[in-house]
Amino acid sequence: MTTAEAGPLPAEHLRTELALAGRALAAAGLVTAFGHVSVRTGGDRLLMTPPVPLGTLTAASPYAELPLDAAELPDGAAREAWIHVEIARARPGTGAICRAQPPAATALAAAGVPILPLHGQGAFLGPEVPVLDDAVLVRDRARGRALADRLGDSPALVMRGNGAVTTGASVGEAVALMWVLEAAARMNATAAAAGTPIPLTPAEQRAWRAAAPELLARIWSHLRESS
Repeated sequence: MTTAEAGPLPAEHLRTELALAGRALAAAGLVTAFGHVSVRTGGDRLLMTPPVPLGTLTAASPYAELPLDAAELPDGAAREAWIHVEIARARPGTGAICRAQPPAATALAAAGVPILPLHGQGAFLGPEVPVLDDAVLVRDRARGRALADRLGDSPALVMRGNGAVTTGASVGEAVALMWVLEAAARMNATAAAAGTPIPLTPAEQRAWRAAAPELLARIWSHLRESS
């Protein structure tokens, strides 16, 4: 169930989740000085991490509130907040969005190597992770909309030369999928170097995706405990 479907959660809970997400992403090596996470606080608003190193976040950090119909970004919002706004506008069922710089996934996009589902958890990302073939920073609504269009209904997208985006029903799910994306990218790189990668069959992929909510919750727990 998404945050939108469950109804608004207490603001303090959401701020704590965002702080945990930031520390987990930093501990996993998925962000450095840059990156951001947002969570839907209702049908038409997001709460988003500030433009600071995510590993430094606490529940008291200055999170930005983003109205999805705003003509301009509010003070204190990261300039790439248009990514979050346009994805949330295009996909009302999405509860959270994660923006990070997974190194292996970014390298594969630069090399033109697709990220395919070679192992069970890789199936959570779909038959092939889409790539946005535009390395310009997404700092306006038009580029944010183009990114959301390229993402489509996929849970993840790699931005050539510029990291990746994952989405989920919750903050934990979006962050866990970013970890899965990087693990899948490393596996694809290793398999491509060793021979010809063989993706899971469609039936195998469907079976794994059916277990995704349970397994992503366990990954999120692991990431929190490791940060």
